Amino acid sequence: MKFVLLALAITLAAFYFYKNTNDKKVALENIETGKAFLAANKSNPEIIETASGLQYQILNKGTGSTHPNANSTVKVHYHGTLIDGTVFDSSVERNEPISFPLNQVIAGWTEGVQLMVTGAKFKFFIPSELAYGNRAAGSIKPGSVLIFDVELLDIQQ
Repeated sequence: MKFVLLALAITLAAFYFYKNTNDKKVALENIETGKAFLAANKSNPEIIETASGLQYQILNKGTGSTHPNANSTVKVHYHGTLIDGTVFDSSVERNEPISFPLNQVIAGWTEGVQLMVTGAKFKFFIPSELAYGNRAAGSIKPGSVLIFDVELLDIQQ
């Protein structure tokens, strides 16, 4: 029994080491691909880049006059893809807007949605360091740039 437990522990440790090493390799590859994508994207005159590296495009300015803050709860419709066009999440496809506090989402969302007013629709290009960094999240691989079309429907104080 001791040998079985020891073998199991060694197998788990080897698997963890392999996965961790593989995730780092995937993250480094995705970070380089993402940097090249964002550099090319920045040359589009419609793209605005913030000091943090978040890029956005205003698709619709909206009609509101109030911007949410980091502690606001907002109601949005969104469509999230990777740079290759793979959809990883979409309230639009589910036809279900979602509400959440801005301080409980990835940094790129927290920063970007604060630039919006009610009725605005933006496209965010979120570098990995403002998203999930070197961690995987569901179908999102480590180091991935995320692209979101976001429509701010309401600011719920």
